[in-house]
Amino acid sequence: MTAKNLQEVLDQSRSTVELLRNSQLGAYIYPVVPSEFTNWRREVIAWRETAVLFDQTHHMVNLWVSGPDALKLLSDNGINSMARFPVDSAKQFVPVSPEGGVIGDGILFRLGEEEFVFVGRAPVANWLTYHGGKGYNVDIRMDQRSPSRPYGKPVTRDVWRFQIQGPNAWPVIEKVHGGPVEQVRFFRMGHLNVAGEKVRTLRHGMAGAPGLEIWGPYETYDKVRDAILEAGQEFGLEPAGARAYSCNTLESGWIPSPLPAVYTSEELRPYREWLPAQGYEATNALAGSFVSDRIEDYYLNPWELGYGSFVRFDHDFIGRDALAAIEPEAQRRKVTLAWNAEDVGKLLASPVDPKGPGYQFFDLPNANYGSSNFDSVVDADGALVGLSLFTGYSANERTALSLATVDPDVPLGAEVRVVWGEPDGGTRKTTVQPHEQFPVRAIVSPAPYSAVVRENYHQGWRSAVR
Repeated sequence: MTAKNLQEVLDQSRSTVELLRNSQLGAYIYPVVPSEFTNWRREVIAWRETAVLFDQTHHMVNLWVSGPDALKLLSDNGINSMARFPVDSAKQFVPVSPEGGVIGDGILFRLGEEEFVFVGRAPVANWLTYHGGKGYNVDIRMDQRSPSRPYGKPVTRDVWRFQIQGPNAWPVIEKVHGGPVEQVRFFRMGHLNVAGEKVRTLRHGMAGAPGLEIWGPYETYDKVRDAILEAGQEFGLEPAGARAYSCNTLESGWIPSPLPAVYTSEELRPYREWLPAQGYEATNALAGSFVSDRIEDYYLNPWELGYGSFVRFDHDFIGRDALAAIEPEAQRRKVTLAWNAEDVGKLLASPVDPKGPGYQFFDLPNANYGSSNFDSVVDADGALVGLSLFTGYSANERTALSLATVDPDVPLGAEVRVVWGEPDGGTRKTTVQPHEQFPVRAIVSPAPYSAVVRENYHQGWRSAVR
């Protein structure tokens, strides 16, 4: 019988873990934007040395929420306090399940007293859409991310969304604007004039230096993009393609794809019956060497992802009791793992060594081969001490890196091993060929790894080092 919703998919499968580990979805795709404009190394180096134009138009959901109960809906479903959330500001918004596992995260913009937009991946947008239909006086409209493979068909969005980042970002911004632009506080919003268009702005700094995220009506995409690129020529601004874009999270310390913790709570059965049978939650591809029979072992709480400072108990919210029972000091913490160059060299050489062992392919610059990635991090005795969650290569640091969460007693500077590849030759995922596992040496390092980001980024979850 064909499943009609996520709950029926789970009921018809032997194991939720097995279902997701053998998903045929493949790796996460950043759609529509070309993979490279020049080459991804040059584009990555540009955000450290000159300036870069990120195109974020296509890979995220826009969820527009408005109405008298909009703020209450968000407060009831987020670990964040809404006590101080002025118009023209933004927050990193994080909801959790009744069990305390993170659903996902993204940026929540307050556009007006009763008007918001959430920008991020599908799980949080789905969560808010479902709960918004449970007695709240709100209007909700979802602008889905662009298709991963549009096959030449027209693609449109409600808005385009760009970021101008890097040490030369502000000269570019002021040239585009035609004069001085006030550097408002971090995560505060304003306006910018671009090619005769008045667009919205958010003060942001993904690359460590002051920059802006900007957005406007999709029909002005070409005019605005062309104007920015023309203004940025003298300042060395580079457009970043999809391959380069994913590298930024390795340097800045954001773990983008936790598994949404929605598969087990009996309280969430109606939610799973509402979710579609072919949606994100049903097809999300689990990848990596960490294997457990319990899907709960893949859930991550806010402290494990570096979001502990967001948890505020000044309001009631779903999962509040579960989080209140957690001892923060006993939780795993977010770190960066700097992979051993010699070991990475063996992985990279494997495809051209016909007599040597075949390892899981290590793609550059984004080595992830699933949507949610979980590799075992072990100590010298082989004991599990953490999970590696996002892996790739930084051309700025000239190092393979992964973002991880490790036990609280694992110090910075310790050598651990990341088990690369899946057991028993690998799963049936489309991104996996039969292979052997390889334990890669790595040094536990700060998150963010980039000294530029740690020293210059707004004080908060990205700049905190423990």
